[in-house]
Amino acid sequence: MAQKPKIDSHVGRLGYLQALVTEFQETESQDAKEQVLANLANFAYDPGNYPYLRQLQVLDLFLDSLSEENETLIKFAIGGLCNLCPDKANKEHILQTGGVPLIVNCLSSPNEETVLSAVTTLMYLNSPGTRAHPELTSLPVVQCMLRFSLSANTRLRNLAQIFLEDFCSPSQVAEAHSQQAHSALGIPLPKAEAPQQP
Repeated sequence: MAQKPKIDSHVGRLGYLQALVTEFQETESQDAKEQVLANLANFAYDPGNYPYLRQLQVLDLFLDSLSEENETLIKFAIGGLCNLCPDKANKEHILQTGGVPLIVNCLSSPNEETVLSAVTTLMYLNSPGTRAHPELTSLPVVQCMLRFSLSANTRLRNLAQIFLEDFCSPSQVAEAHSQQAHSALGIPLPKAEAPQQP
């Protein structure tokens, strides 16, 4: 378990957040990384921390963590991004730094909280006040939301239905329905094998 960062009480909020970022970057312990990232995601919930988190490049730390193999790190990273997205500057940073594909990848996570945070993050990124980003409602995303809208999980089903109704045009939904009718969803395609040499 990670120890509480040793900081001077006069350093304040920025100093404490800096100590967390430094600990995340320097520790070799996966447990400590998970705990620190969870703490940073919780700090991301408070708009008063947004300027400090931007200054410390925590948005990039969260985005980088989405590429980890550790599902717990991914869960905390997408949760932190979800907490930061209501802010216009944070939203623009995520959109401009190529964060959308990383967030979309989270839709296929086996972790329910990761998927819920990813859907919510895409909704925040799509919200009014930002210029259009077609990748947020690309065909694969809309198809995924259609599948989620049939989920037995009430939270996921409701979020997907809101996404489809509020962020997708009727033609996008119709196209996704049409494409799904012609595909074998849920059945993995065989991996292409290299031709064997005689």
